[in-house]
Amino acid sequence: MEHALDADHVVAVSTMVSQHRSLRRASMVGIVWGLGHTTTLFLVGLAVILFKVRIPERLSLSMEFAVGLVLVTLGASIIKGYLGGRVHAHAHRHGGEIHLHFHSHAAGEGHDHGHPPPQHRRSLLVGMIHGLAGSAALMLLVLGTIRTPALGLLYILVFGAGSILGMLGISTLLGLPFVLTAERFASIHQRIRIAAGATSVAYGVWIMAQVGIGEGLFR
Repeated sequence: MEHALDADHVVAVSTMVSQHRSLRRASMVGIVWGLGHTTTLFLVGLAVILFKVRIPERLSLSMEFAVGLVLVTLGASIIKGYLGGRVHAHAHRHGGEIHLHFHSHAAGEGHDHGHPPPQHRRSLLVGMIHGLAGSAALMLLVLGTIRTPALGLLYILVFGAGSILGMLGISTLLGLPFVLTAERFASIHQRIRIAAGATSVAYGVWIMAQVGIGEGLFR
């Protein structure tokens, strides 16, 4: 559960839950992220424990760099949606003909046209990438403590269950300010969404610089 509090996890999930106006959907982001995270850890664990596969250091660094790239992409999508999506088009069919109408999503309107929520596939994919990035360190820990392959796989599953529960709590708490401000305080809602997106971009750039230059991925 403590693992769910890693800064890159919290930043990624806060960016994704900022796009939901329902606390239930925000909570689902954490659950699906945790499932993706656990899936990749378990699959890597199978390869390492049963087949003695070793994770190259450069591959591990590359996956950590990918986490930074994902954070930048998530944050940029929030900012782009705010700056470029203030005017939106809808297509409707009337009597066999398709018509378009346009409306503004400018801050302060506070109305909802019932757009479908983002697919949870993104949360799953982000969780899987985070799982790959953290797999090398976890495998070293597991291989140094387990006595049998079965115990090693059980360790990973329990670890994964804890990360799912932890991220469920985090995504629910992070979703509260976005849900509470979505209708009555539209301008505040937009500001905290932009803050979440900007934080994600900044932290993603920092991770890529740290991994690429500081830890020598590009050397």
